[in-house]
Amino acid sequence: MDTIRSGVQEDIASPKKTKELLQRHGFTLKKSLGQNFLIDPNILYKIVSAAGLDSAKGALEIGPGIGALTQQLAKTAGRVVAIEIDQRLLPLLEETLEPYPNASVVQGDVLKVDLKPLFEQYFQGFEPVSVVANLPYYITTPIIMKLLEEKLPLEHIVVMIQKEVAERMSARPGGKDYGSLSIAVQYYCEPELVTIVPHTVFIPQPNVDSAVIKLKVRGKPPVEVEDEAFFFDVVQASFVQRRKTIYNNLASRFYTKETKSELEAVLQEAGIEPSRRGETLSIQEYANLSRCLSRALGRS
Repeated sequence: MDTIRSGVQEDIASPKKTKELLQRHGFTLKKSLGQNFLIDPNILYKIVSAAGLDSAKGALEIGPGIGALTQQLAKTAGRVVAIEIDQRLLPLLEETLEPYPNASVVQGDVLKVDLKPLFEQYFQGFEPVSVVANLPYYITTPIIMKLLEEKLPLEHIVVMIQKEVAERMSARPGGKDYGSLSIAVQYYCEPELVTIVPHTVFIPQPNVDSAVIKLKVRGKPPVEVEDEAFFFDVVQASFVQRRKTIYNNLASRFYTKETKSELEAVLQEAGIEPSRRGETLSIQEYANLSRCLSRALGRS
């Protein structure tokens, strides 16, 4: 369904209207798709406000559900495109979005959709684009990393996700939440926690609380990296076993038992004590470490 007809339709972000819509269409929720529909308009307004949209900008939504957030986006952005995997929701979305000719729904799996042609088709004249969505918990990280790695013309990514994951994305070095996800997200973005969302404002209610996080997409990374793939390989290796030192984790990944003593010289060159753990290193230290390690392994 690419075209939404114009007409009149009330906002559906309330328990009563959401239940009425679901019942009228005989819609049953699929737990496997992480379908939890937001019923608090105040949270919706906070999400849309954080994205900084206006009539000259575009918004990409992933997993619109029955369209509660989509309605609010269409009132603010010049162009809205929502990608929905569940074909059964298309008739509900057509009804919900009837008054908004600037909103389109594309049926498909966002992890399989080629987003660059989609941007070219729908967002010409409406850049920059922000991703604004209530993401399914079970595929939050793959979706966000796909958006970032594809180097799309994005201004912000404002998403509601599991609170624990949001805390990991925005964590600073030294804490228990800081890890490879923190570094990956912060390499591409500046994260900001917008608000905590209780599980009680959804139908059905999930088991955990959520959070809205705003990721401001950087024009360029905060550190200079010669080989991005190797940089992330080093980061991932450093957190394989969090209790182990940086020396032990990297030795297991990049060296044999006979050659691992060479790693001490690499860490010394990078200015990193071998006894430190991965969670204590800043993104700049990881950039230095990956550069030194790449040269020592003859990669550059």
